[in-house]
Amino acid sequence: MSSEIFECSSLDKGNTYGTIIGVLEYLDPRGRRPYAAWFNGLNAQAAVKVAVAVTRLGQGNLSTVKGVGAGVYECRVNFGPGFRVYFGKDGERLVILLGGGSKKGQQEDINDATDRWQDYKKRKQE
Repeated sequence: MSSEIFECSSLDKGNTYGTIIGVLEYLDPRGRRPYAAWFNGLNAQAAVKVAVAVTRLGQGNLSTVKGVGAGVYECRVNFGPGFRVYFGKDGERLVILLGGGSKKGQQEDINDATDRWQDYKKRKQE
């Protein structure tokens, strides 16, 4: 697997749910980080809420997660305009962060995440 596909974002070993899940960040073919670009644009209060949600993913807590199609999942963050974090699951113990958004741009965000997930899987096999 090419190390250019993802970059480490977080892995919390303080697991209360029994399953540690690695959380990595998707990198596009040019090395850009769509999740980081979105996250870095959040205000401090929103960033804390999103960071807590991602940490919970790393602890195996998928209680606010639902599938949105094509292997992409949405983690709802109950704060502000309905923030969402989009990711794919690479096996049972690895999450790849694909991007984020809000309820307002949900369908476009899902489409972007789906494209990124397909790219990740294609490049992983190369």
